[in-house]
Amino acid sequence: MNYCPIFKKLQATEEQFALNMSLLATALWFCRQLYTYIAHLLKRWSRYLQRKFTKNQSVLGEVDLLSYCAKKWKGETEQARQMRKAYEQLLWKHDVKYLREVRQDNYCILRAVLYQIFRQGLRPPSWTKAIDVLKLPEKLLYSQGCNWIQQYSFGPEQYTGPNTLGKLRKCIEALKNQWMEISGIKDQYERWNLCNTLFNDKSMEHKLYEGVKFMMLYQVIEAYECFSNKQKGLPRFFYNLFTRDTSSDPLSYMMNHLNSGDGRGLDQVEMFLLGYCLEVKIVVYRFSKFSSEVSQENYLEGYQNEVFLLTEDDRHYNIPVAKKEN
Repeated sequence: MNYCPIFKKLQATEEQFALNMSLLATALWFCRQLYTYIAHLLKRWSRYLQRKFTKNQSVLGEVDLLSYCAKKWKGETEQARQMRKAYEQLLWKHDVKYLREVRQDNYCILRAVLYQIFRQGLRPPSWTKAIDVLKLPEKLLYSQGCNWIQQYSFGPEQYTGPNTLGKLRKCIEALKNQWMEISGIKDQYERWNLCNTLFNDKSMEHKLYEGVKFMMLYQVIEAYECFSNKQKGLPRFFYNLFTRDTSSDPLSYMMNHLNSGDGRGLDQVEMFLLGYCLEVKIVVYRFSKFSSEVSQENYLEGYQNEVFLLTEDDRHYNIPVAKKEN
């Protein structure tokens, strides 16, 4: 029997098999390279989106308190050692385990307080139901003779145009509507998502904070009328407010404090006013300038709902968190 054709056929089959395996190996190598390239692109795109999202965030997610401290306060200077001890005391004495960084600008206190109010879904203040807040600017101008209200400058915007009342109305409306909407959301994850969306919108944030500032001014105007008529029952901090040279009346308070663009934020009297206006107790953990001690200060007693602030220098504020939420 002639085996040559059979051998040749087997040899051709082996060669074809080897060629197929080579093509398969090449295809697999190409697929692996393509997969690696696509994974690299996706990773870069993910980092880009994360940086872009984080850049727009005015309140960041929770980070471990001591890790934040170790990253910020490196070295062996006296200040660094005191700060590390202060953060450790904050952990062990006050049970604060995490921290949210807040964008530092003229609005940082308002941002930190309002963020926590919205995230917790706290109910709006009583004044949102007791009065038609949208008509307050016109009421102050035409009924109460506060023509100086038109000098309101809207913070860093320094607006001095003819439509001050209209802009104030939009700020109050945004504050009321957003607060009403978010406080009505029972699902916490849905509420947190909406909260994060709000605090990624600079235009909306600006309206919210200017709405809060105007309501603080309105509370000062109402209290000043009682103060001038020597009526009793005013919270004590109003007396402290009106006995200062820079806020002896509502106009001087607006010009020297609300319209001020020096970036100093709120002082302690205004912290009481803010808590009174928003109907929450503001708890501030304040670091000492000369030691590692941490003091706890409450503005204002009498309210069940609480928000928390942390400051190292009385100018920059972040949010201390006892329990990680997400």
